[in-house]
Amino acid sequence: MANAREIQARMKSIKDTMKITNAMCLISSSKLQKARRDLKNTEPYFYAIQDALAKILELSPDAGNIFFDEREYLPSQERKQGYIVVTADKGMAGAYNHNVIKIAEKEALSDNKNMLFAVGQVGRKYFEKKNIPIDINFKYTAQNPNMNRARIISEKVVELFKEKKLDEVYIVYTRMVNSVTFDAEIEQLLPLKRNVLQNQNDQNNYEYCNFEPDMNTVFNHIVPDYVAGFVYGALVESYCSEHNSRMMAMQTATDAAKEMLKSLGIEYNRARQAAITQEITEVIAGAKAQKNKND
Repeated sequence: MANAREIQARMKSIKDTMKITNAMCLISSSKLQKARRDLKNTEPYFYAIQDALAKILELSPDAGNIFFDEREYLPSQERKQGYIVVTADKGMAGAYNHNVIKIAEKEALSDNKNMLFAVGQVGRKYFEKKNIPIDINFKYTAQNPNMNRARIISEKVVELFKEKKLDEVYIVYTRMVNSVTFDAEIEQLLPLKRNVLQNQNDQNNYEYCNFEPDMNTVFNHIVPDYVAGFVYGALVESYCSEHNSRMMAMQTATDAAKEMLKSLGIEYNRARQAAITQEITEVIAGAKAQKNKND
């Protein structure tokens, strides 16, 4: 059994670590609440964009054909796919990063023609370490997602799709189901699906709408904003999931540290009691030896 001084040193180390894990848990909780507020505040705008696209499609079904082009004439071995992979900038978040990378490896690496766009340092460093080709100019942090970053990302992939350098565009991210559940998912950004663009508003006052210069131009102008909205939502969802996962991991680590301190406290008391008992025994033995010597 370790002596009391060694146990005290271990207890001090655990207490210092527990302060860090508890602080990280509180920080993640604060950032999580802010990110969820930002997402909630921007959702109505993007729902309105989706309704506008659905409205145009109902009035003009042929609008935006370039974004619905699935290029069925291309055989599967010639199709070029792009994957936006959203990970965190650091670890200590449970299985958050692992789940996203696992899906990315399964889907994106099935063909060497695929393009990989990594958001977040963890994913970027992982793919570089594995010598997996990624777009070296696509360097975006996962921290504090904002609309400007989402627009830049969406403009890049939309342009590649329009130039037929990519035939399909996907985003791999983590969707936050609730406060304790989050799932890594893959969603298709392009080409668009007509059945997804459905008007959520039952009031069909389309006859009062006026589109200038024409419906097709308006539709093609709105689509990048729609894609940017989806990308922004995925970035914020991932950001929320990251901090939620880190908060849970740090809380678990803090609870484990408390249990270790409790066990070490009992062990420390036993060691101290054993030391006291030994000292008392030595004093008694010494006193008895001295008495015998005097006699």
